[in-house]
Amino acid sequence: MILALHVKEEKNMLKSYVAFDLETTGLDPTKNDIIEIGALKVRDGKVEDRFMEFACPKERISPKIEELTGITNDMVANSRCSQEVVKRFLVFCGEDILIGHNVIFDYSFVKMNAVSQGMSFERFGIDTLKIARKMHKDLPSKSLESMCQYYNIENKSAHRAYCDALATAKLYQTLSHYFEEQDPKIFKPQMLMYRPKKILPATHKQIELLTRLSEENQGRMEWDPTTITRNDASRLIDQMLNGKSKN
Repeated sequence: MILALHVKEEKNMLKSYVAFDLETTGLDPTKNDIIEIGALKVRDGKVEDRFMEFACPKERISPKIEELTGITNDMVANSRCSQEVVKRFLVFCGEDILIGHNVIFDYSFVKMNAVSQGMSFERFGIDTLKIARKMHKDLPSKSLESMCQYYNIENKSAHRAYCDALATAKLYQTLSHYFEEQDPKIFKPQMLMYRPKKILPATHKQIELLTRLSEENQGRMEWDPTTITRNDASRLIDQMLNGKSKN
């Protein structure tokens, strides 16, 4: 289905790109997980294709994230893991320029997942938050929600990935319409730079403790001693110990 974005196109405006957004369990791509990816592929200023998929995280979604996004643990329980969803998303993106609101945040999570699977993910991007900060210094907030309110851009479900991605695309086109001729440099796609921290394997002590806790939990939590990372081991240990303390 091809949907117009209903914004007048200017001669300088980028007309083909992928706008995307993620929902995650937290703010740290080295510790937290993706729970939803939403994206739209724009061709000649129109939405040509869409990507909407939940991802099942390694950690439980906190009440705070549930309240913010409306995404519950039950909603993601039967979804693919984030690694599989990211693989599918990379195919969807192809070599397109990426557009996001605070794009480096979303890019960092995808990059971490790609690198952990031995894949590269080097892309150019445009950040609508960066544009908003320069062009609207007078506004107290440049969040996606605030910018949509300022420009009367409808976002039917804020903090859901696809709806936020669509709102970002509309915001980009609106900002480009008003400001690109005035300041073309800030609208030029830039190489997205995020260097993932080195992924360390679990320590020998962590493996020993996980083995003992798994036996006490009768193997209710699955993990692979050959691939588990130090961060994942620490998180799994905390989950097992917390579960044990409640019994």
